Amino acid sequence: MSGDRVSGTGRIGAVLRFQAYRIANRPDMVIGVICLVALAFLVLGPLLEIIRDALSLQPYDLAYHPDGEVGSFSLFHLERVFVSPISKALFYRPLLNSLAIGVTVTAVAVSLGSLLAWLLVRTNVHFKGPLGTLIVVPYMMPSWVIALAWLALFKNDRIGGSEGLAAGLLGFQPPDWVSYGFFPIVVTLSLHYFAYAYLLMSGALATVDSELEEAGAISGMGRWQRLSRITLPLLLPALGSAVVLTFIRILGTFGVPALLGLPVRFFTFSTQIYNSINARNNGDAFVLALVLIVIAVSFIWINSRIIGVRKSFVTMTGKGFRRREINLGLWRVPLTILVWVFVLASVLLPLTILLWESLILLPGDYSLDNLTTYFWIGQGNTNLAYGEPGVLLNDGILNALGNSLKLGVSAALFNGFVGLLVGYAVVRGRGTRLSRWLESIAFAPYIFPSIALGAIYIGMFSTPLGPIPALYGTFAILVLITVVKNLPFTSRTGIAAMLQIDRSLEEAARVLGMGWFKRLVRIIMPLSASGLISGMLLTFITAMRELSLIVLLLSPSNMVVTGVIFYYQEQNMPQHSGAVALLLVLVIVLANVLVRLVAHLAGARSLASNAGA
Repeated sequence: MSGDRVSGTGRIGAVLRFQAYRIANRPDMVIGVICLVALAFLVLGPLLEIIRDALSLQPYDLAYHPDGEVGSFSLFHLERVFVSPISKALFYRPLLNSLAIGVTVTAVAVSLGSLLAWLLVRTNVHFKGPLGTLIVVPYMMPSWVIALAWLALFKNDRIGGSEGLAAGLLGFQPPDWVSYGFFPIVVTLSLHYFAYAYLLMSGALATVDSELEEAGAISGMGRWQRLSRITLPLLLPALGSAVVLTFIRILGTFGVPALLGLPVRFFTFSTQIYNSINARNNGDAFVLALVLIVIAVSFIWINSRIIGVRKSFVTMTGKGFRRREINLGLWRVPLTILVWVFVLASVLLPLTILLWESLILLPGDYSLDNLTTYFWIGQGNTNLAYGEPGVLLNDGILNALGNSLKLGVSAALFNGFVGLLVGYAVVRGRGTRLSRWLESIAFAPYIFPSIALGAIYIGMFSTPLGPIPALYGTFAILVLITVVKNLPFTSRTGIAAMLQIDRSLEEAARVLGMGWFKRLVRIIMPLSASGLISGMLLTFITAMRELSLIVLLLSPSNMVVTGVIFYYQEQNMPQHSGAVALLLVLVIVLANVLVRLVAHLAGARSLASNAGA
């Protein structure tokens, strides 16, 4: 019997040793499990937390239910949001405003972006290179920078307190609906998101074979018939993606609706969530956040159903591919001029207006005698701007800029590495249930509108959670939420990069005795550097210009530049807000140029060394 027990113990030990050996030689499985558990905690955990808080009594609610117990199950917040006397102001009006803005901006931005993509990719307009570079600049700029420029241009003295540029130079007060509310929000968001739609549509247009359109021309179709019956149907997946991604982003945006809507009490879901959190009424805010998430998921599902019923989207086959530019004829020069005017108006005009606004001493007076550099290099004067020094000499602003740079760099490094690990686990474990789960959950943060995710993280990290201390008010929570929110992009770049690296390269290194970490550093990371840098750069730019995601999480100890700009605008200090906004845009553009230059030089050096070898 004892021999049988020893034998059984030996078999168990052999099985455990075999499993340990198998796991040691399947690092993708280990990484996949670790990433899945961590992401489940950071993505699904907050969602469960917000559902629990939305369905339980909060300390604020005891004023309405004095006999209630904090944390007990209750439908109070659902009733308050959906069927109470204040539901119209709290839920239905913000819902209609958000949907109206989302639909209108999506229609305008996607139409503009698609038209510009068609002109620059498929036609013979002049100066395609410079235009293609300038067109994406508005997407690098925070959307609310354009809103600041709009206020500087169209502010009236009835609401804004001082005249804007139009009133100061032309002598008329713009009506309230031009200065604030639905119309300016739609215009400014459209001038930002058209560049996003352009990026999505230009890549799709570049893959459409001109022979398909030529076949339509031979069969007697006119130019507009070919566009509507051949080109557009082939672009439907990209068009659907542009519509869905733009709409979801707009639903969660905060900066523009806050700057242009709150002064006239024009509320959207994002600004209503912000107000509820500030009023300590977290339960109502969480219900609104859940509604935003449900809308986003429903929109993605509807789009997938529409696209999924058709299979005729193939534009690249094994046959020869040819793309021929459409000759615009007499329209070539006028359309080139029109595109240049639009691009310069959407890029240079807002920055010029903000620069002028930052150089005027007294608000509303745009004469040359009123110009000053005080708000840039002033030492501080108690009679001006509450004694705030100029931007370049202001310790608070410079500290906030340092925090923004630290946030951008930290989030980019963490996100790039995590995205690569997720890509490695998904690609190397392709076909397994673990791989599918990990890929799905890595994309899940995209469905959370930014303001909703910020509200969720307040509820989750405002108190200690096991070994994790309370993170609310710390810099760590800004890095954490930025990494999570941008993970869908870096994980996609990581997956794309890993799909290009043959498994045999890693297997050969393993046969030679190279450990997994050394393989990661010496083989995987260098070969995936291009995609890794692109994902990190996108995270850096997003973190630097982010406001909607982190506005609820900011405190004096972790203040960043975007929060400073919002504070100055709330305090009616347009010169400081304009100057800081310009400084932020300059830093983002310079960082983008620097990273691309370094990547280009590194690529050229690598190419030269390979040629020499």
